[in-house]
Amino acid sequence: MTSRRHVLQLLGSSGALLAAGGCSPAAPPAPTLLGVKGQLPKAWLKQLPSPWRSQLLEGPQQVLALVEQGTAEPGLLALGDGWAQQLDRARLQPLQAEALLEGLAPFAAAPSRLFGPPGSRPVAFPWAFGTWLLLLRNRADLERQRSRGWEVLLDPSLRGKLVLPSSPRVVIDLALRQLGLSSTDPASLEDPRLLQQVRELVNQAQSLDESQGINLLLAGDAEAAVVPSHQAIPLLQKDPRLTAVLPDSGSPFWWQLLLRPAPLGSLSDSPPLPLEWLRDGFTEPLVDRLLAGGWVPPLPRPQLEGVLRRWPPRLRPLLLPPEAVLKRCSNLVAFPPLERKRWQAIWDQALSA
Repeated sequence: MTSRRHVLQLLGSSGALLAAGGCSPAAPPAPTLLGVKGQLPKAWLKQLPSPWRSQLLEGPQQVLALVEQGTAEPGLLALGDGWAQQLDRARLQPLQAEALLEGLAPFAAAPSRLFGPPGSRPVAFPWAFGTWLLLLRNRADLERQRSRGWEVLLDPSLRGKLVLPSSPRVVIDLALRQLGLSSTDPASLEDPRLLQQVRELVNQAQSLDESQGINLLLAGDAEAAVVPSHQAIPLLQKDPRLTAVLPDSGSPFWWQLLLRPAPLGSLSDSPPLPLEWLRDGFTEPLVDRLLAGGWVPPLPRPQLEGVLRRWPPRLRPLLLPPEAVLKRCSNLVAFPPLERKRWQAIWDQALSA
């Protein structure tokens, strides 16, 4: 039979435990990395340290909606540069990763400021970049004509067999490069040849949707598609029918960024950045996994070239273009209202023909 003293001891112990549980403050929620499915390398994501967790949504629209509505308070956001520029800068806090940023190539400084003026605070960690490529299926003849640059998009043999990006901004940028004009010079938009060039490009294409373009290409319904390099690189490694070209005139850049939203409360409530995790993504063996997915860290050229020596020669200039080509690439910076209206007018007129 259980003694009275033993029963009292058991009751006392459980009471103490209950009291302790009732009085302890609730544990803070685990910090979350909020991003988009398919836009973070799985191997890297698996290394996210505890207590961090990831939440991946179907598209960037959903990510922005959660943040803007205040229904999510992530510790980190993962977004492409176009979507990240739609965020209210007042909702972002300084990155506070100076040592990591200093280890990047100089051309990564602009996206780290979200393309703000030089000297403005870094609010983004640019962990991957790339270009737009012309992906070809069984068209070695067009690959050999790479000296024609983006003009090859208008080759008569590609009529109705070409897929262009859904982004009017990218298509107009390619038209400007065909004409030898600069997309960063607003005066280029006044060139009387531009509208006709955009119109010819649009009429040449069977579809304006780079994501669908991959499927059309693989099925043989298209022979060429303009796609971001992170979509092309994995396919080029396993499908011998495919080749890719980056013309010497360059292309727009794409960037993948990590950002720190400001907490609704005090900044002291922000979880510390997982700095070691960020650093590990740029070192072996994880950097090879990033490159295999077409995600190229914006590291200094000598450092990247050392890693790329293990890669097939045909893929190296697609992952890291020659310096001269890289200098001709440009960032897709958000427009002021008047310039955005001008670009939209060109696109609307091109589609109305």
